[in-house]
Formats: sequence, C-alpha cells, structure tokens
Amino acid sequence: MTNAADTLLSVRGVETYYGKICALRGVDFEVHRGEIVTMIGANGAGKSTLMMTICGNPQARTGQIIYDGVDITSMPTHEIMRMSIAQSPEGRRIFPRMTVMENLQMGASLVDPKHFKSDLDKVFTLFPRLKERQHQRGGTLSGGEQQMLAIGRALMSRPKLLLLDEPSLGLAPLIVKQIFDAIRELNETEGLTVFLVEQNAFHALKLAHRGYVMVNGNITMSGTGQELLKKEEVRAAYLEGGAH
Repeated sequence: MTNAADTLLSVRGVETYYGKICALRGVDFEVHRGEIVTMIGANGAGKSTLMMTICGNPQARTGQIIYDGVDITSMPTHEIMRMSIAQSPEGRRIFPRMTVMENLQMGASLVDPKHFKSDLDKVFTLFPRLKERQHQRGGTLSGGEQQMLAIGRALMSRPKLLLLDEPSLGLAPLIVKQIFDAIRELNETEGLTVFLVEQNAFHALKLAHRGYVMVNGNITMSGTGQELLKKEEVRAAYLEGGAH
C-alpha cells in the first residue's frame, strides 16, 4: 500500500455534468509523487472533462478532489492554478501574437523572478527548437513547436504536478517521440509528477508508471503501463495499427 503522504492527487467518486448529461460517472484514481500516470481512452470518453474538472471548470457535482492534502473540489480555477499545478491544455492554446519568449514569461509570472534564467535554460535544453525560435511569434510555429511551447510555458511555473492533455494530438511520430522523451527526462531528472491524458495509448502506456482506461466516463481498467499494454482488450481497442 502507498503511504497517503505519497499521494499528490486523489480523485474519489467524482461525477461531472454538462447540464443534465453525466460526463464523469464516479471516477476514482490517484497520482503519487514522482509518478507518470496516464489516462487512455477513445475520443469522447471523458478524459479532457476529467482534466478540466481537476482544474475546477466544470466543477465536480459529487465526489472529492484532494491535491497535496488540500480539498480543491469547490475551489475556483485561478486558486487551483496557484497551487503549483500547471496544465498544457488540449489544442495547445499558446498566445499566438506573443513571441516564444513572451509566452514563457507568461508561464513564469506567478513564481519568484530569481528562478527565471535557470528555468529558461532548462526549457531551452529540453526543447532546443524553442531557443532557436525565441523571438518568433507563437502563431507562426509548427504544431510540434507549439506543443513544445505549451509544455515549456507550463514548466516555467515550477509545478509540482504537470497536467498534459493530448500532447501528441495531430503531431508527426518523430515529434511525438521527442515530446514523450522530454516528459520522461523531466520525470527521471527532476522527479516531476505528471498526469497525462492521451488517445495515443502505445506511447502513453510505454511512458507511464501506471495507467487507467476510461470508457464513457467510467474507469474500466487500471494497472502498470506494462500490464495494460499486454491486456488483450487494451490491444484490441487502442493499439491495433497504433504501435508505431
């Protein structure tokens, strides 16, 4: 059993609704400090709703979300995001008119400026392309570069927990590999805790210490990344033709 003190994020019995439609149906999962945990599932399974519910928009109608020992279930989003949680949202949502550097400065706006130079060096080491493009407007970057920028911006806030929503969406396999390698490196060298929701089950489960499968707002399976990769149901539903 894992010590409760090791649990950074605990979600218990969470139900989320859009009007009268139930999008999450009693979801239970947890993320321990220093882990990479992934939630896989088809498009529309409820993965992004779960990510948004953790961030307080929409709020869970029932259940409880505990982050770092604090109940954040009913907190407004801006307060949650001040608690060393950073999100790289689906669709990237960088500031397209701002330069790469300005985007990264926005990410660092809530932390002590004395860390800025060392954090910037870390992001540029992780994603050298961003250093090359630092004076370019975000909107002129390729999709892969924008994804790197979204993750880099999140890292500039010095998070304890990094939330990644579909980081591989629409990207070429080589770029996907670069991004997943960067996530692994951050976890191994910094001990960064990562919660990742992904349709790309093969890469996500290879990366993750533990994984969950979501179907229609329910968690239907859980296990280590390796265990889930070997399950016939997972292979049939998510990996056929996808193991590149």
